[in-house]
Amino acid sequence: MIKSMTGFGRCEKVTQEYKISVEMKGVNHRYLDLSIKMPKKFNYFEAGIRNLLKKDIKRGKVDIFINYEDYTENKLCLKYNGALALEYMEYFKKMEAEFGIPNDVKVSSLARMPEVLTMEEAGEDDESIWKLLSTAVEEAAVQFVQSRETEGENLKRDLLGKLDYMSELVGCIEERSPNILAEYRARLEEKVRELLGAASIDEGRIATEVTIFADKICVDEETVRLRSHIENTRSELLAGGSIGRKLDFIAQEMNREANTILSKANDLEVSDWAITLKTEIEKVREQIQNIE
Repeated sequence: MIKSMTGFGRCEKVTQEYKISVEMKGVNHRYLDLSIKMPKKFNYFEAGIRNLLKKDIKRGKVDIFINYEDYTENKLCLKYNGALALEYMEYFKKMEAEFGIPNDVKVSSLARMPEVLTMEEAGEDDESIWKLLSTAVEEAAVQFVQSRETEGENLKRDLLGKLDYMSELVGCIEERSPNILAEYRARLEEKVRELLGAASIDEGRIATEVTIFADKICVDEETVRLRSHIENTRSELLAGGSIGRKLDFIAQEMNREANTILSKANDLEVSDWAITLKTEIEKVREQIQNIE
């Protein structure tokens, strides 16, 4: 299936603790360029995100926007330092024996000792966050790829139509070429008769001139290669896959052949068809720029 490099995808995942939204936008680019904008606390997951996206995205400039809301940010937990409490009690007993005073420390008093009981923010569960984040990224990527495939099918239909029209233009050039030689020979013989009058015409000389002219304007090689490039492009489009770079190269070759035909053209009709052919090839190249 053909994929465009233009696409959009979005996914939002919400739990009692977190809310993660992922948005993806893509445009054409020569290579794969992933730009990820996300909270700093997610930097640890960047490599994993890139690996997930590279499975289904081969080319294009893709901007990924990740937003994160933590509903547990204001939740605190109480921490008890038993080792420190034990150390406090040992010192209290030592003070009791050393100074001969009763040890009247109660639990409430011990709990108020520094660092015995402390309030801390609840720790984040990286595994749970990654599970939620990766799911959101994958689902956004599915939407993104689907939009690319839809656009890609539209591009394929348009390109196949343009290829059919280009084949018609090549056929017109091929059909016109033999007539150009016949018309040239007729004009040449007419001019020779005007110059020589009743004298006989040297058919050998006429044939030589026609052969030289035919060699200058012959575009058989160019039209054969053009047809081959057109059919190759059609085959690649029907086969699908990541073919953008290959099609771009073929389009350059088609443009080269069209330029040669135009430079050899010694006929108004062939020139017009060659110009129209170049215009269509340029349209094809522009469309190919958007194929993955």
